[in-house]
Order: sequence, then C-alpha cells, then structure tokens
Amino acid sequence: MYQQMIFVNLATHDVEASKRFFTALGYTINPQFSTDDCVCVVISDTIVAMLLSKQHYATFTSKEIVDSAKSSEVLVCLSAESREKVDELVDKAIAAGGTASGTPQDHGFMYGRAFDDLDGHTWEVMWMDPAAVQG
Repeated sequence: MYQQMIFVNLATHDVEASKRFFTALGYTINPQFSTDDCVCVVISDTIVAMLLSKQHYATFTSKEIVDSAKSSEVLVCLSAESREKVDELVDKAIAAGGTASGTPQDHGFMYGRAFDDLDGHTWEVMWMDPAAVQG
C-alpha cells in the first residue's frame, strides 16, 4: 500500500546550525538531498523537513518570506509514543538552543508541549492515549 509522505519546507537563517539542532534532537540527515543551501531532516519514514536557506527558499515562491521569529506561518505538530517522549523531545530541543513555546497542555487523555526551533518555527509534540482514539 502506498504511504503518502509529507515534506515540510522551512526557511532558515543558518543551514549548518539547523543541521546541528535537528541532529541533537535525534533525527538523521539525508545527505542525498542536502547541500550547502538545504538540509534534509528525516523525522520518520513518512515525514521529512527540508530546511532551506532563505535564498534557496525564495526560488520556490514569489511571495515574501515571513520572519518566523516575529510571525507565525505554520505550526508543525508531531506525535509522540508517550508523555515521557513528549518531554524528552522538547527538553532536547531546549537544550540544543530552541525555546519553549506556550505552556504544556495536559487534558489527561492528551498531553502536549511545544518548542520554537532556532529560526522561530513552532513545533508541537503531542501524545494521545490510544484508548481515547478508539472511542
């Protein structure tokens, strides 16, 4: 069966710093699709983040590129397998130079936290009790 993938393309001020940041979170880099202007971060088998220099990003759009440190253009939400994994990933992001974003959300059956990466892109990390999903 075909598994659809998502490629999240984000502009970055510093490709090398983004590479170090996401590697510190435990993600791998696909060198086949990485250059001096772009780093391909493999989050899972079906999720890839393409972090592009602003100059390279501009070749894909005629729109103004937002300053993600001042404006929000996207909220990326990643699932986690447990509450502990939510905390682990967000704590790693903060230790690697990211910033905590918002306040933790604890609804009992669902738990989430968020961080902003080095460029100000917000990444939410969320766990939901599988029993709650089943009904």
